[in-house]
Formats: sequence, C-alpha cells, structure tokens
Amino acid sequence: MRNIIGIIPSRYGSTRFPGKPLHLIAGKPLVQHVVERCKLAGALSEVIVATDDERIAAVTRPFCKTVMTRSDHPSGTDRIAEVAARLSPDAVINIQGDEPLIDPKVIDSVANALDEFPMTTAAVRIKSTQVLTNPNAVKVVMAPNGRALYFSRSPIPYFRDNAGQVSNEILVKHAFFHHMGIYGYRADTLTKIVKLPVSKLESLECLEQLRALEAGIDIGVIQSDSPAIGVDTPEDVAQIESLLKNL
Repeated sequence: MRNIIGIIPSRYGSTRFPGKPLHLIAGKPLVQHVVERCKLAGALSEVIVATDDERIAAVTRPFCKTVMTRSDHPSGTDRIAEVAARLSPDAVINIQGDEPLIDPKVIDSVANALDEFPMTTAAVRIKSTQVLTNPNAVKVVMAPNGRALYFSRSPIPYFRDNAGQVSNEILVKHAFFHHMGIYGYRADTLTKIVKLPVSKLESLECLEQLRALEAGIDIGVIQSDSPAIGVDTPEDVAQIESLLKNL
C-alpha cells in the first residue's frame, strides 16, 4: 500500500458531550491531541480531519488538513468515504476523534494488515468481567489467522460449562477480546461497504462492522497491548490529562 491516509471524522453534536472535539485537554483541543498521535504513525501518508462543522474546521485548519463534508451522513464511515472519493487513496484508516491517547503503533499495525485483508481493525485482551459483560464494550472472536468471525455486545464466546457465567478465573484461562474503534479499508472495500444496505445483524446489534461480515468481506483483527481510552463525558477529562503527563 503506497498511499494510506488517516481520516478523523469529527462532529460537533454529542448528546453527552456537545462540542467535545474542541474541549481543551491539557491546553489543547481534544481533536488536536488525536491528530498529533496520528502524525506519529509511519504508515500514514497524510492525516485529515473530516467535519461538517465550521467551528471545528476553524480550529483544526492551522494544524491539520481539514475537509468539509456533507452534513447528512448517517455514520463516520460515510463521512470518510466522501473524503476518500475526492482524494483516491489506496487505503484509508478511520480513527476515532475522541481517543487522544491512541497508540501510533496500533495505527501502523492496522494499516500494514491491509496487505492481507481488505478491511482491518484492532482488539485488546479483556482483563475485567465488567468489560466483558458491558454491552457498550464490543467483543470480537477471531480465527487463528486473525480473521474476525463475529462482533457482539454480548460476552463471546459463550462458556456452556459455566452456564454463561464469567469470572476473573475464566479471564485468566481464556482469551476474550475487546474491539477497538479503529478501521482500515482498502479504497475499493470502503466504496463497496457504504453502498450496501443496513444488514440484519447490523440492525440487531447496532454494529456497523457486521454489515461487512454479512457481505462476505474479511476483517483482519490486530491484537494490541494498548487499550483505547476515549473521552465520552466531561468527567473523563481529568483521567486523560493525568495519563498524558506520562507520554
């Protein structure tokens, strides 16, 4: 892959945290922290902020290429697809705009795996029962070669011998994986996915990546040791600022 661009979809509206991309964390807007981490990834030829809000664009233009998009996109995937259609890269990495601590090595691994898979993502091993049973934490199971078999909000795989009960002992003995919200796409794969209708499993689980699986698109999952730590509410800011001091 010669030309892989990283795109950060960024929107102003948020039910729990309006204006989140512009919220100051350690003196910088949240989105600037994400951009700076992305620029440390060696696999990316360019980093772009994609937004439909001029307030965000006015802030990001001085430190990052910024592309204005339509405001009617139903998802971040559709937003990055609009940008990709204009620029014609070989591949695109979709990076969450609320993860100021994202590991550049994870971005590189997701990008490099596109040599093998048409679509890629990352996952980290689950170490707590709270994460495993939390429906907001998406789980993934993979084949031995890293190909995703399924994503779910439920704990998977199901342990029949334990009647589905999970414990710290099970987490030590068996590997469960928490899906991270980063995606890599070959350009033609991204174009194909956004043209597909919402699939049945996608609708049931409210997980966009299931559309690709149902369409027969292989997704390669990179195992990471760096958990994604996002900013979901204003209360998360203090923790992020503390962690940034150790970078």
